Amino acid sequence: MPNLHLLGTGAAISDPHRTTTMLAVSEDEPPYRTIVVDCGGDVLQRLQACNRPIDSVEGLIVTHAHMDHTSGFPLLMEKVWLDGRDRPLPVVGIEPALAQADRLWTAYEPVHADWDDLPAIHWHEVEQERNAAVWTSDPWSITAAPVNHGDTPNVGLRFEHASGRVLAYSCDTAPSENVVHLAQEADVLVHEANGTPGENHSTTVDAANAAAAAEVDRLLLVHLPPGDKSRALKKARDIFPHTDLGTELGTYSF
Repeated sequence: MPNLHLLGTGAAISDPHRTTTMLAVSEDEPPYRTIVVDCGGDVLQRLQACNRPIDSVEGLIVTHAHMDHTSGFPLLMEKVWLDGRDRPLPVVGIEPALAQADRLWTAYEPVHADWDDLPAIHWHEVEQERNAAVWTSDPWSITAAPVNHGDTPNVGLRFEHASGRVLAYSCDTAPSENVVHLAQEADVLVHEANGTPGENHSTTVDAANAAAAAEVDRLLLVHLPPGDKSRALKKARDIFPHTDLGTELGTYSF
């Protein structure tokens, strides 16, 4: 069975126990074949906290250029180097997201210029269109579609595992038909719920409406703001009963 790991479930400002929203998918047996999505913090420490080794990472997907989704990229590269990675690291995303990751890595060039045997970065650009190919290597087939994050280009994702199981991720977005498209009949939809309507984000109700329209089995809410969320969660469950707040460092089979 494939696994979803919620490496972080918070917005840029969130509760003390939540870090920025990052996630990973993996298999449940070695070598795990893990894909990491976003790196707004120490993503590999979070991955290890979910019992997945650094060397299990097959690639990184970067959804958009905001700091809470990219700022940990230089640290990720330092860690895979210190861990002894001797194969290239694929980094996949739309052009603005890749450009931001590249700028961050370049900013540290005075530090890493003389490091021996750094793994090569293989940049792979994803088109900003529906059904754009992101990853095609077994056991994962991943596609993307643009979502609505205001003036910041951004994509949501659909993960299809060789077993036939499906996971969708909205990323940061106001309500978007493309999220419903990505999530059609998925086993799990991971949807942001920052709770700021009109500010390029979604509420819990928006997420529940998307889950219901897509006829998914389960909805997990992430990119959560600080404070009590019980009333907002109840509103979502009134629309889509199989809704839960994402658990920090939670692992879910799907």
